Amino acid sequence: MLWFILTMILLGLVAGAVARLVVPGRDALSIPATIGLGLVGSFIGGFLGYLLFGHDFDEGAFQPSGLVGSIIGAIIALLIYRAVNGRRPVRH
Repeated sequence: MLWFILTMILLGLVAGAVARLVVPGRDALSIPATIGLGLVGSFIGGFLGYLLFGHDFDEGAFQPSGLVGSIIGAIIALLIYRAVNGRRPVRH
């Protein structure tokens, strides 16, 4: 269980960081917020994988995905975050 939690945190950090690098613009997200972005992206990617490919019917639609799905989901989550919060300037 501990390895699963640590793996999810690491996956969230990587996916969130890659999403922030891929999507242009600056965001005022801390490291824990970047991990949260990646974790949310992982579940969005798992849901999209379930819808598109129909795999893992036993686990249901709400499940974590792999690295590629997590990055795609984190990009979607970041774009939604920006749309909801608008284009406020980043304060230093």
